Amino acid sequence: MKGGAGNIKKNILTAISYMIPLVVAAGLCMALGQVVDSDVRNSSAGLGYYLYKAGGYGMNLVVPVITAGVAYAVSDKPGIAPGLIVGFVCTEIKAGFIGGIVGGFLVGYLVLAVRKYVKLPKSMQGLMPVMVIPVIVTALSCVLMYTIVGIPFVWLQEALTGWITNLQTGSKIVFGAVLGVMACFDFGGPVNKTMSTFVNGLMIDGVIGPESIKFAGSMIPPFGIAIACLIARNKFTRAEKEALKAAVPMGFCMITEGVIPIAARDLVRVVFSCCCGSAVAGALCMIWGTGSPIPHGGMLTVPLFDKPLMFCIALAIGSVITGVILAVLKKPVTEEDEAYDDMGADVLGMSSGDGLDFVIEKH
Repeated sequence: MKGGAGNIKKNILTAISYMIPLVVAAGLCMALGQVVDSDVRNSSAGLGYYLYKAGGYGMNLVVPVITAGVAYAVSDKPGIAPGLIVGFVCTEIKAGFIGGIVGGFLVGYLVLAVRKYVKLPKSMQGLMPVMVIPVIVTALSCVLMYTIVGIPFVWLQEALTGWITNLQTGSKIVFGAVLGVMACFDFGGPVNKTMSTFVNGLMIDGVIGPESIKFAGSMIPPFGIAIACLIARNKFTRAEKEALKAAVPMGFCMITEGVIPIAARDLVRVVFSCCCGSAVAGALCMIWGTGSPIPHGGMLTVPLFDKPLMFCIALAIGSVITGVILAVLKKPVTEEDEAYDDMGADVLGMSSGDGLDFVIEKH
């Protein structure tokens, strides 16, 4: 695949195709771990603990894999190694999957630049893909990510922390709506993590209301997108429908990352719809006084909430709002969209119902 701007979407979809099996495997392992052991986050052994930890390690690889995938799509195999390393840098600086995508393009275009401008004698050409390109690109891209490219993400996290701290003294409705938006905005990325850190600190101090908003905002994206798919099935590709089969049970256990492959295809509409539903749900949670005494667990831990029924109603309302808005805004699937799925299936030797029908090889 060429690195031209017109291929940006295809490059991202190629990367997502590699990320899907990782998200599904890791997310469902975490979900199964929570089913086996409801207190798995405080456990140190046992089947539930092993499954949950394995899934957690897999989730830590999501950003490196998508970064390496984008880098590969832009620049072929020499982009994989530096892409993985830059992906881990993105994870460390809390840039999230969006930062990982940016890092992937940075790596990919640097590889193309090194190929074009760094010339070696013919006798040394074999060193280019295995040593020269990986070393130069890794060094440059990591330094740039730490010092320039990643700074906006760090600044955003610090600004958001200060902002939501100041919101505590304002309206409950505004406070709940803002936390709801932050909980779902980047599907487990730095904005979500900033919000989670803040509400976890409040929970330690005995303020458990905002914790329930984190639950709602983390579960509304998969539930809302599933509702949109039921309302307007012609606006979702076969691969998106299959991805939802994993995303919904992952969402049931408060694992939002399962929707990333779906959201990345239509990011603005999906994020806007999820934010609308989560904002309403967050405001309702604050108004109705719901609260969670534990920081994680999804629907499995809802019976332990303060006013669990009211929380479920807020969650349902937010999910329906998300689903209806997305069903209205999302464009119908085109033949070109489905062609991505069919090409991915042909490469993998699978039928379109195997759930991994995103484009795998470069177009």
